[in-house]
Amino acid sequence: MDTSVTTAHRIEHDLVGDIEVPAEAYYGAHTARARDNFPISGVAISARPRLVTALATVKQAAATANGSLGLLPEPAAEAIVAACRRIRAGALHEQFVVDVIQGGAGTSTNMNANEVIANLALEVLGRPKGDYATVHPLDHVNLGQSTNDVYPTAVKLALDGYVGDLLAAMDELRESFEAKAVEFADVLKIGRTQLQDAVPMTLGQEFGAYAVTIGEDQARLREVRMLLHELNLGGTAIGTALNAHPDYRGRVLRELAALSGIESLTGAADLIEATADVGVFVQLSGVLKRVAVKISKICNDLRLLSSGPRSGFNEINLPAVQAGSSIMPGKVNPVIPEVVNQIAFEVIGNDLTVTLAAEGGQLQLNAFEPIIANALFAGLEHLAAGCRTLATRCVRGITANRDQLENAFAASIGLVTALNPAIGYASTTAVANEALATGRGIAEIVLERSLLSREQLDTLLSTDRLTGRRTLTA
Repeated sequence: MDTSVTTAHRIEHDLVGDIEVPAEAYYGAHTARARDNFPISGVAISARPRLVTALATVKQAAATANGSLGLLPEPAAEAIVAACRRIRAGALHEQFVVDVIQGGAGTSTNMNANEVIANLALEVLGRPKGDYATVHPLDHVNLGQSTNDVYPTAVKLALDGYVGDLLAAMDELRESFEAKAVEFADVLKIGRTQLQDAVPMTLGQEFGAYAVTIGEDQARLREVRMLLHELNLGGTAIGTALNAHPDYRGRVLRELAALSGIESLTGAADLIEATADVGVFVQLSGVLKRVAVKISKICNDLRLLSSGPRSGFNEINLPAVQAGSSIMPGKVNPVIPEVVNQIAFEVIGNDLTVTLAAEGGQLQLNAFEPIIANALFAGLEHLAAGCRTLATRCVRGITANRDQLENAFAASIGLVTALNPAIGYASTTAVANEALATGRGIAEIVLERSLLSREQLDTLLSTDRLTGRRTLTA
């Protein structure tokens, strides 16, 4: 008895010839070939839901514009719009099966969208899949378009959404550090330069600086986000607008702005330059690298400040989220900062990928936008997840080892710097050397040598003056 399962197929035809497509699939011939041609990462474009939604948004705007110009039959235009609405609502994302890394400058991604939308539109009209005389992936869904203007437009829309996610995640992290800055405002400590004792500060100032640096990076991210809103849509293949109606560009941009909710969308001044240029992706990647480097540096600081607990800095405690060793009982590792460090390493590496792919473009098109898009999508997603994880699983639970900080502050040689204006560099150096040699405190030696009165010493070593919270007048 034959127990094999036979999957029903339909036959579709393309430039290469006939090909079997699963009967229930909404994609068609080009997508089926691309799925087989690019078994690269194992990650389909369905894993980037913002990209799928952006593709459907562009196609809906195009269908509406072409319909209003009388270029699409009304039933086909309405069916395409209905199909795009369903995809934007989350339907059939699993039908976007092409690998995110692909040859062809994104053609397979565009064709995957064209075919799924066409077959879903046919379903809306009560027609069978593959009945492309009624709604065709190219003649109707792709009317007045090219991969070379659709794909980068969709990528930019998707990136705008992912940037918004990262900004929100950075808000969470910044606010977590701001809360700790307030909580630790009265905790004195010694700052360090080159890992050596420097001058006094508060733990609150240290955490407040982390909040400020994250806010600065948010500002840079908002700036580059605006550059994503310049589009080459309507330029078709190389920016000459071949096969697009003269009024199409203006109409499709207005529709796209309305559908996406991004009112600042605008057409590029020179479509030929905009089709060949990927500078905005390079700039965004550079800003992401900046964010990653600075957050990674903060994580390095948190690991140092919490090191020990007995033989390290031991100034703060990170929340214990899991056991740290399979062999050393009681060991707890700074796993949350460590995972964020690793995200940063990935983003830094991705920046090189984006740089090389941008440089590798030739003449009127950059064929390597898929790897650029994948690198940026991954970096944005992972940085957003890292910021949220760092905020919720680490920063919010940090506590200060106040006794350790107080003892280290009292014993620090760094206090002597505050006495420079009053007793001079030579005298402060002598005091510092004696303190180092004997282990005695700075204040004790200064008073013993009658270099300052107790009142003068207390004024010079006041918390407000040491931490810069007010300027002492002469």
